[in-house]
Amino acid sequence: MTEFEAQVLADLGVLKSQMQALLGIGQPGRLSRLEERMEQHEHSIERVKGLAGAMGVGLTLVHVAIDYFRR
Repeated sequence: MTEFEAQVLADLGVLKSQMQALLGIGQPGRLSRLEERMEQHEHSIERVKGLAGAMGVGLTLVHVAIDYFRR
């Protein structure tokens, strides 16, 4: 085996171990953990959007009540 072939095989071994760490070997890898974190983040953003919408409706009702009782 030439020096080049040995270097290619060594690099492939490193690449294989990095891919296994990324995808996981029977356990969740870094990629699946990242996907879970993104899903949690998206859910929290949706919650904040809903809360902001509810607060907007509540504030509108308060302003309508103020205008109603001024008359």
